[in-house]
Amino acid sequence: MKAPPRLYVENLPKEGESLTLPREAAHYVATVMRRRVGDDLRLFDGVNGEWMARISHVERKDVRLVIGPQSRAFAAVPDLILLFAPVKKTRAEFIVEKATELGARALAQVQTARTNARPLRYERMELIAREAAEQTERLDLPQILAHTPLDEVLKTWDEGRPLIFCDEAGDEDDAPWGGASGRALPMASALQKAGCAGQKAAILIGPEGGFTPDERRDLRARDNVLAVSLGPRILRADTAALAALTLWQAHCGDWQNQ
Repeated sequence: MKAPPRLYVENLPKEGESLTLPREAAHYVATVMRRRVGDDLRLFDGVNGEWMARISHVERKDVRLVIGPQSRAFAAVPDLILLFAPVKKTRAEFIVEKATELGARALAQVQTARTNARPLRYERMELIAREAAEQTERLDLPQILAHTPLDEVLKTWDEGRPLIFCDEAGDEDDAPWGGASGRALPMASALQKAGCAGQKAAILIGPEGGFTPDERRDLRARDNVLAVSLGPRILRADTAALAALTLWQAHCGDWQNQ
């Protein structure tokens, strides 16, 4: 039997109490999903878990529910932050959606020297993340952090949180993509060597043009930065984010518990 649809709702009432859905959610339930009185929904608030609810009243922009029993206790995703440079809108939206599905706890856009795209609006990121969380059965929403220049991020960085730097270049400044020397270890090997299971971490993805030599040197000089390679091909930023999140979850995150 197919599970009832899920919705994110802030400040859920207690079991047995009534809830009137916000207009946008009411429109979605009544018009898009075509739910009727007596149909069940699942609701989660991002902090306390998931509850069953039954529709008691339906109009196009007025949907009321009665809260039922809790169906799942709260469980947070691993403490992983994804930092990525702004890219074209559709690709940035893809990153937010897939990072939410893959279990990133927080997302932030960082301005690098070669960033040439406008950052995705905060409200748009929130909407995409919420819809992805509803679809992917996660019980929390990723935190959307402020768009910040990379150097400011590094100045205030938590020294106890390893920063996994996806470094596609080598050390030869005059060669295409830095040549062959000085390249980072493959990410899977680097994570295994570092012993990352159960630890908090962050992943840093650069812009389409990559990091500058100065940015690379600054990042690699830091004790808590782990430079990694995502393979022999140069990946687009959205592909790199997806690949890095997948590798981290497989080696360090909650995929190991399934």
